[in-house]
Amino acid sequence: MTLSEKQEALCTANETDFSGLSALLFNTSLKLDAGDSHTQILLNVVAEMMQRNGVAVEHVNMASAGVPAGVYPDMTEHGHDSDGWPAIWDRVQAADILVIGTPLWLGEESSLCRVLIERLYGMSGMLNDKGQSIYYGKVGGCVVTGNEDGIKHAAMTIGYALSHLGVTIPPQADCGWIGEAGPGPSFGDALEDGTRAGFDNDFTQRNTTIMTWNLMHMARMLKQAGGLPNHGNDRRAWAAGCRFDYDNPEHRS
Repeated sequence: MTLSEKQEALCTANETDFSGLSALLFNTSLKLDAGDSHTQILLNVVAEMMQRNGVAVEHVNMASAGVPAGVYPDMTEHGHDSDGWPAIWDRVQAADILVIGTPLWLGEESSLCRVLIERLYGMSGMLNDKGQSIYYGKVGGCVVTGNEDGIKHAAMTIGYALSHLGVTIPPQADCGWIGEAGPGPSFGDALEDGTRAGFDNDFTQRNTTIMTWNLMHMARMLKQAGGLPNHGNDRRAWAAGCRFDYDNPEHRS
């Protein structure tokens, strides 16, 4: 993926070591072939900047991953013949950065995006060694494309879902492109003048760049710090009766 001049300059000037970080980028387009997806084109910009700075990047195309809807770790135990989620889950656990890409349909994220969020939610009962949500220590963001309204709405939904699960959301961790209102080209479509739709949009390129760098910075900070301290968020301790200085009003004198 070709970066813009500003993106190239930032990558060239970077002196921060992001090696050792890994990112998992989800494309929830409805297209079986991710190569035909407008969402994948913008995700590739994120991936290129990360890879140029030492981050190991992997992709998951939900439409071809064989992941059924559900909120259990393995849906073959609940009536489905197959489930691609357990193999994907291993990659989620290994990743420091999660990015969810979705197209817009009627102003909403795709149905496969909802499936992904539900499957992530299905693992939320798992805890790490500190008694925290299994998602603590990971950072997340989202990429939204389409030719209709809904970027901020979809970003709100995805960002909240990830945060609720325990993923850390850096500042300005969303980006997207929608073009003009009404039917028209989608991101990356070839135009009559030989250019590609959205590639020259400064707002999209700026937000994509800021999101990508903030994801890398935050992931690095969390990893170097050993994650978040567990005082006050240790669910095992809470279940055992610890209340972390939260007074029980029934016991006050």
